[in-house]
Amino acid sequence: MWKTVLRRVIIMVPQIIILSMLVFIIAKLMPGDPFTGLMGPETDTNRIEELREAAGLNDPWYQQYARWVTNAIQGDFGKSYTYQRSVSSLIGERALNTFYLSLVAMILTYLIAIPLGLLAGRHQDSRLDRGIVFYNFLSMAVPSFVLGLILIYVFGYKLGWVPTSGSVNILTEKGSFAYFWDKLYHIITPAITMAILGTYTIIQYLRSEIIDAKNQDYVKTARSKGLPMNKVYTRHIFRNSLIPIAAGLGFTVTGLLGGTIFIETIFSYPGMGELFMSSIASRDYSVITALIVLYGFLGLLGSMLSDIILSIVDPRIRID
Repeated sequence: MWKTVLRRVIIMVPQIIILSMLVFIIAKLMPGDPFTGLMGPETDTNRIEELREAAGLNDPWYQQYARWVTNAIQGDFGKSYTYQRSVSSLIGERALNTFYLSLVAMILTYLIAIPLGLLAGRHQDSRLDRGIVFYNFLSMAVPSFVLGLILIYVFGYKLGWVPTSGSVNILTEKGSFAYFWDKLYHIITPAITMAILGTYTIIQYLRSEIIDAKNQDYVKTARSKGLPMNKVYTRHIFRNSLIPIAAGLGFTVTGLLGGTIFIETIFSYPGMGELFMSSIASRDYSVITALIVLYGFLGLLGSMLSDIILSIVDPRIRID
């Protein structure tokens, strides 16, 4: 197991290098640079050119990339020209908010999806099953920004039950119970939005697994021995059907982290996703490059975690 994990980690290194190189080149090919926004009718173009030269933006791309990689290995991803702060501290501050949001969203996703998937599979072709399938198609078809805006309008503006933006009230004392409660209060609406939109894959997969398992030989054997149907489901069908769901946990986590890009922007939630979108708008290349590499790394990490979890929950499977 450990040899396989080590081999997967080693394989990730060239993948990250190729990803970072592609992202860096594409970012350089985009029009403008961080100093473009400073241009105006009375702006001294010589001063702008001096700033570009001092920032190393006039150097060939490979020199800039080599300089960026050298600094990134030391934990320095450069400076954000928009926020006038180091990229590492900026992302670190936002990453905690995104982590909290993704964690709550993941818990809600499984709390909604697993019972619905189990019920739909067990009661196939019933009214309950058709209702769950309809909900599934609806959650798959509705764009995240539509559902997010509806929840903001209804529960935020009309009913006033939840905040419509931010991650915490600035007047709340940091570290107190009220602080954590207020953070959860701000997270709940975007997390519910992500959970509703993220359940369709799990529900559909779980429903199909249970329907297939009903006709398996081990189920027929259990029933022929007189085992009550409820025990057949709880001891055999549900347990085996949940194995692929557990294996997909890694992909679910990375998927939620990537999905926060749109949700955080809609809810003005100060996380990595909102930072990513604002950095694109302001052409803050250092932040854009660091975030895309980070998202790529998380995707590779999620793939590896899913393989490891699958090999743990099902010892018959060995990862290579």
